[in-house]
Amino acid sequence: METEVLPSLGRGYHALVLGASGGIGSAFLDAFEDDPTCAQAIGLSRRDDGFDVTDEASVAAAAQRLEGEGIKFDVIVCATGALTIDGVGPEKSIRAIEPDAMAAQFALNAIGPALVLKHFTGLLHRDRRSLIAFLSARVGSIGDNRLGGWISYRASKAALNQIVRTSSIEIARTRPQAVVAALHPGTVATSLSDRFSAGHDRFSPGDSVRRMLAVLDALEPAQTGGFYAYDGTAISW
Repeated sequence: METEVLPSLGRGYHALVLGASGGIGSAFLDAFEDDPTCAQAIGLSRRDDGFDVTDEASVAAAAQRLEGEGIKFDVIVCATGALTIDGVGPEKSIRAIEPDAMAAQFALNAIGPALVLKHFTGLLHRDRRSLIAFLSARVGSIGDNRLGGWISYRASKAALNQIVRTSSIEIARTRPQAVVAALHPGTVATSLSDRFSAGHDRFSPGDSVRRMLAVLDALEPAQTGGFYAYDGTAISW
């Protein structure tokens, strides 16, 4: 029996995963490659292709190369991001803020996705349903923050959520059937969460991805620009 991960797109859809060498990114790529209704699945990553989301020249060159090949995508997943960068993890208090570390969080978790939207939106279809999703995190919710800490990471993900929301309004003007979404994957068993998941249940990357794809598949254009958890519930800003 065939397993369709995005039945709303029909047969023969084209998928692109950015950050495809990471734990969640590789699980997204596997899901598309294993789906018999997916005509083509392409993955880009810094490790395998030199695709660096923090370098606009790299992002622009990748988009131009795909555009030159005449490819239009039905679904784009941006699975880039990090909690610990250059050995610096999340701060426990405001006294631990380091400007360079905070700038690095914003460069990867917020500015990078903004560059993806700038250069890759043109690769989505104009005349039919298309999906573009970004990995966010529940800790990026301002309304849901009860514990404090992790200021740089929280703020960078909150910025990502605003970027997704704002871009969705613009994209809807030329691609009215497009859905732009920020997705919370849950606590996933990857290297990103290893140091910070004691006492918490974790999904496997494959399980998290299956859940997020089900959420993405069910979203209507009227829900574009939203922030959703792996179980489909909307998360407060």
